[in-house]
Amino acid sequence: ARCQTGAAERGAAAADAAADSSSGPGRFSWCLRPPPAKLALASQTREQAPGHPGPDPQQGDLRRAPPGSAVHHPSSWFPCRYFRWWYKKTCIEKKSAFIDLMCAVPLQQIYGCPLGGIGGGTITRGWRGEFCRWQLNPGKYHYGTVIADQFTVCLRRKGQTVYQQVLSVEKPSTLQGWNWGYCGHYAFYHALYPRAWTVYELPGQNVVLTCRQVSPVIPHDYKDSSLPVAVFIWEVENGNEEPVEVSIMFSMQNGMGAKEDKSGGHWNEPFALQEGGERVAGVLLHHCTPTNPFTLAVAAREKAGTVVTHLTAFDPAGSGRDVWQDLLQDGKLESPTGESRATAKGEVTAAAVCATCTVPARGHQTLELALAWDMPRVHFGSKEKLHLRRYTRFFGSDGDAAPALSRYALAHYEEWERKIDAWQKPVLENSQLPSWYKSALFNELYFMTDGGTVWLELPHDCLPQELQGPGVASLSHLLPVLREYGRFAYLEGQEYRMYNTYDVHFYASFALVMLWPKLQISLQYDIGESPRSRRRQLLAALLHPLRPCADDEPWQHVNAYLMHDTANWKDLNLKFVLQVYRDYYLTHDAPYLRDMWPVCQAVMESELRFDTDNDGLIENGGFADQTYDAWVVNGASAYCGGLWLAAVRMMCKMAEVLGDEETQQKYSGILQKGKEAFERMLWNGKYYNYDSSGSDTSSSIMSDQCAGQWFLGACGLDQGELEVFPKSHVISALQTIFEKNVMGFAGGTMGAVNGMRPDGVPDTSSVQSSEVWIGVVYALAATMIQEGMVQEGFHTAEGCYRTVWEQLGMAFQTPEAYCEKKVYRSLAYMRPLSIWSMQLALESRVGRAPCAPPASSSPVPGGTEQSIGDSPGPVASAGRQGPCPVPPSL
Repeated sequence: ARCQTGAAERGAAAADAAADSSSGPGRFSWCLRPPPAKLALASQTREQAPGHPGPDPQQGDLRRAPPGSAVHHPSSWFPCRYFRWWYKKTCIEKKSAFIDLMCAVPLQQIYGCPLGGIGGGTITRGWRGEFCRWQLNPGKYHYGTVIADQFTVCLRRKGQTVYQQVLSVEKPSTLQGWNWGYCGHYAFYHALYPRAWTVYELPGQNVVLTCRQVSPVIPHDYKDSSLPVAVFIWEVENGNEEPVEVSIMFSMQNGMGAKEDKSGGHWNEPFALQEGGERVAGVLLHHCTPTNPFTLAVAAREKAGTVVTHLTAFDPAGSGRDVWQDLLQDGKLESPTGESRATAKGEVTAAAVCATCTVPARGHQTLELALAWDMPRVHFGSKEKLHLRRYTRFFGSDGDAAPALSRYALAHYEEWERKIDAWQKPVLENSQLPSWYKSALFNELYFMTDGGTVWLELPHDCLPQELQGPGVASLSHLLPVLREYGRFAYLEGQEYRMYNTYDVHFYASFALVMLWPKLQISLQYDIGESPRSRRRQLLAALLHPLRPCADDEPWQHVNAYLMHDTANWKDLNLKFVLQVYRDYYLTHDAPYLRDMWPVCQAVMESELRFDTDNDGLIENGGFADQTYDAWVVNGASAYCGGLWLAAVRMMCKMAEVLGDEETQQKYSGILQKGKEAFERMLWNGKYYNYDSSGSDTSSSIMSDQCAGQWFLGACGLDQGELEVFPKSHVISALQTIFEKNVMGFAGGTMGAVNGMRPDGVPDTSSVQSSEVWIGVVYALAATMIQEGMVQEGFHTAEGCYRTVWEQLGMAFQTPEAYCEKKVYRSLAYMRPLSIWSMQLALESRVGRAPCAPPASSSPVPGGTEQSIGDSPGPVASAGRQGPCPVPPSL
């Protein structure tokens, strides 16, 4: 394996002894750098490079969960009303449930890097090369491998074909005229999002192929990052003493492998496009469904020495012998002109594009192919409104952009890679950072694109009153922000299909604000808009989710979460306030702060009703009234109480920045009372109790008890006079969590359990108290790093990475939670994006945190007509140049 230099050489001897001659899943890595240009590949072996992820290869095909691996963990707490609702929704209305606890998505240990940018839909390519997870319709997933979607190689010497092979280990029942069953021992997969590398050694041919997969996911880029495209760059190395002609054929079925592929009316046509000296040729596959039709484009770059040919249509359900023989005959396809006939009902169709070049003896050549998909105009499930995707701003919304997208991708991917390298290189080359962290930091970003993500244009004729209600103009920059940067939404998880679930976004938002801050600002405007026209809803709870994307309009019908009534949740308002100041601190976006200030005042005023005894500290209501929505909490609590005090501190700071002395004095008084009550009611000498109820579990050690301190530290509000929680108490609490929840759980190898009893036994009072939440663990690790506990922070987070990516084989589908017995819940979840708060903490330790925003001596002027976020801010610049190195003391 090539995860680290020399690993393959060390494992080669063992590999030769243990290798199975049958086709196997191959070797793979989720981290580090691209493989070197020339590779001598060893066979698959149990001795892998340090940090090798994934289950033991000896357990076989990873489409099936190996013995002892994770099993789905259905929540045992959902009430009877859920079952009644589920039955009505799925059996009577024939619609999808936004959380389907009865039919969970099965675990498949097959996924690799998703293809595509942000908000235009994604196609996930597995680590064995299959196209296996499709998210083109907003928020809806189709899990299925389309067997016709393949790369095939053909080698010719002296005018004769000497080798032709589908680069897949599959042996399907269709397309049996093709040569399947490539031996996986000769291949290696390596992922570092948004790129992936697959290296193929062609047995007996002395030829090595490296397929580099690139998607345009680029920090601080709001154009190219929206494009629904991916590029496959094939590097061909010829180790022979004679030239070899190499052809790479890229075949695709018209559709996603879903039932709509057989609905009829689909057709293909060839295309060629030449602009600016670049010629791109390929095939368009028009998928003509009544709702959300789209066009796939398979294309290749035509340049000196490269010939591009095509086959407009073939039957992917047949033997495929005609296609195979066509390629076998001369290494090219017949390239018929004209469009194909439309399919009849029950038929499927596919197409193929082939790029061919001659590689000199001991030489090297490159072939470049691209995949684009153009679904510009989309409906959500209820079909109430027509939406335009973000990329239509640049490529139009008529549904004819696939050729232009293909050409643009092939012309610009080198620029994308330079920007990706500049972003990632400082982290990858920092020898003081552990390899697993480098993998987790970048690969967890898959959810930014593959989280059911939509990035939509605001209609050109949209009026302010349509966004805020009549007579409301409190958010003066709402319309300019949404017009310039669009509307952004992503799912809570691929199984929990609610958009912008706010209590979870609180954790994930660090990735957004550090890498695409304008999308975070846009999302916040959507959440905070119209406190008058939605006064009851907003002041009660803001939003838990928006709505299940498959059924309703996410910006029209809000709060579909029916597990609990979120109107009395204690954390939602607080998380809005905390994010407002955090965003301002990192971006220095003064108009944003001015707009959000009245909303912050309104929600905090509403939150005061939960301070029932007027001691400056809110109380929980004796039910699960926060993000831990199955873990009952009563009275003052470490989690919500800590968030409350942090939000009060930030209200004081925002009031200072804005010159609002009256509000500053008000919340300063509340803070002083609240701090005293918090320490008196919850501090037990070592940590903060779970709550003050005096119940059997009120003294549990909650891993997330320092969430308020986490945000304060991220905003530079945790030192000196600004200190809310005594520093000695914070350190003691974190040390206790590390000793009990981390090292006292699963031998210290699985992260931090949510709740631990003082005697070292996990809190089993609820299903959630005994779980590990990966996103919470990354936030905890960031808090430890902020407080100087760097080694402890990395050890804590490492347990989650190795459990998810190595032990359970959940690459690119990190769940919300797992338990010690390898039971998991909710695959592909939003919260683990919180790992980017660890990066912020590391940057802050070396002085790359933003300088302090303006204070009361120079308050933000009230009437400034400043452009929204003209300056990228310190963190944005750091993002372009790559994050800063970790201090030598690490």
